[in-house]
Amino acid sequence: MRYYFNSVSVLGSALLVLAMPARAEESNATLNEFSLGGYYSKGDYGQSIDTSIRYFPFSYTRTVGHWNLQASVSRLEISGAGNVLVNVGGLGRDEFDSVQGVASQTQRGLGDTTLSATYQMPAFSSSAPFIDLGFEIKAPTADENKGLGTGAYDYGLHVDLYQQWGQTTLFGTLGYKWRGTSTLFSEMQDSAFVSLGFTRPLAPRWSTGLIYDFREAASANSGETHELLPYLSWAVASQWTLMGYVVKGFTEDSADRAVGIQLNYRW
Repeated sequence: MRYYFNSVSVLGSALLVLAMPARAEESNATLNEFSLGGYYSKGDYGQSIDTSIRYFPFSYTRTVGHWNLQASVSRLEISGAGNVLVNVGGLGRDEFDSVQGVASQTQRGLGDTTLSATYQMPAFSSSAPFIDLGFEIKAPTADENKGLGTGAYDYGLHVDLYQQWGQTTLFGTLGYKWRGTSTLFSEMQDSAFVSLGFTRPLAPRWSTGLIYDFREAASANSGETHELLPYLSWAVASQWTLMGYVVKGFTEDSADRAVGIQLNYRW
């Protein structure tokens, strides 16, 4: 049985990796899925005022054989100092000064668009872990002048591993992001990320899990981030799944707290 996980929030890899409900993979199957999410976070990111984010991503995923192809768009609102980006986190004091100064402002608009392709490698044996190889492109559809995005293309590569252990599935992700040159956020830099976690069933329609997410600094003026994410998933019906989660950040450039919800429909 194959399981896969998608990033759906500002955690960057994780989320910045947030777990989606487990789904068996049929190697010759063609499957479709719509996902609608809602996310809210708040934190001071080392500044004198708080920044809050409201993020509403919408994704379509098509699975053909061993390939998962996904397109994601979003609606975004950021209230704060202007030094925090969705799926990145805090960017440090220098970026804060260069964008807006100390006054809190609210900006709304379209978020960035993400396109990704993931290849699910055939299992080497019945006891070997599953391995997925993924590539991602972030297209700069968010308004850079509003501080909703960097205005540059970003690219990412990641490797996912999944291992069944009784009723528990252990998983991990190792990846790297190459960030384009931003005229507004000039100190952006490439960075690696790692996520580790597990998922297990609670009842026939319920499952739970925990994810730990680490990201290197995304800016020369910021630091690394460490976040912990417990979640609960409910299979509402045969084609519908609802997931809720909370996030706790442990570094200055992470949100202090966050909550999210995601609804999936597959056919």
